[in-house]
Amino acid sequence: MSPFQIRQLAEELPPPESGRLTRVLVDDAKAKVILFAFAAEDGLAEHVAPLPAIIQIITGDAMLTVGEETIAGKQGTWIQMAAKLPHSVNALSPVVMLLTLLK
Repeated sequence: MSPFQIRQLAEELPPPESGRLTRVLVDDAKAKVILFAFAAEDGLAEHVAPLPAIIQIITGDAMLTVGEETIAGKQGTWIQMAAKLPHSVNALSPVVMLLTLLK
């Protein structure tokens, strides 16, 4: 196995016409990294993650609710969250998003 990876995240998982797709990129003792691709108007209902997490918007526009705040997510948005913080994602356009769970 190579000691590094090079990936083009915007091209790795094109958003579907409807619904969402996911691909686990890393799952080891330190982190689980999941690439999400959402169709416009799809997303994730409010939930909590049991671990600290980082959301990165790779492409597209989304409304993100984190705790009590609503944030306009666009390419380059980066959000760090404590474990068990309620959050949701609503894709306004096709979106590719990277989620990193820190173990």
